[in-house]
Amino acid sequence: MRFATDRIQAFSDGVFAIAITLLVLDLHVPPREEGKSLLHELGREWPSYSAYVVSFLVIGIIWVNHHQMLDTVRVVDRPALFANLALLGVVSAIPFPTRLLADYLTAGWDGSVAAAVYGSTMLAMSIAFSVLWLVITRERAALLAEHLDAATARRAVLRFGVGFLVYLAAIALAFASAPAALVLHGLIALYYCFDQLRTPAPV
Repeated sequence: MRFATDRIQAFSDGVFAIAITLLVLDLHVPPREEGKSLLHELGREWPSYSAYVVSFLVIGIIWVNHHQMLDTVRVVDRPALFANLALLGVVSAIPFPTRLLADYLTAGWDGSVAAAVYGSTMLAMSIAFSVLWLVITRERAALLAEHLDAATARRAVLRFGVGFLVYLAAIALAFASAPAALVLHGLIALYYCFDQLRTPAPV
């Protein structure tokens, strides 16, 4: 059985919107205390701001690429719906490791564990995104728009699949330096700003 894409797009957009909004709820105004500079207190919150920026960028870019992915699809079937749910399950969980990393980023070994949890979440996201793309572009090309060749589209996995290796490296780097791991996550997010699907344009 096949379904139109409008409901999967609407539902997905809602999940993305909620997940990205939850990130900002973990940014707190420093308490007003005598003898303490607001500027200094804001500076102490840099782990929270850094984690927020990276995670906002990550979720935003996932949304952009997810939108582009579904734009190549005419209809979806049950496997595609479940694969999409798996991706959304990971996306909706991103605020938790973000808060974890913000609270423990400078806490030595605990910071490394928090960064590894964050990296593991990103690794799961990369796998879920790749699985969704593979499900959509599997042999049953009838799911795809007419202008998209399934074999060509499947090769896009090799391009955005680079993240799988980088996220593994980020998990390992977390145990050397949690802040460095966060920087690496920011860099891979910037990499995904560029079009990784590169599907042929309609003719």
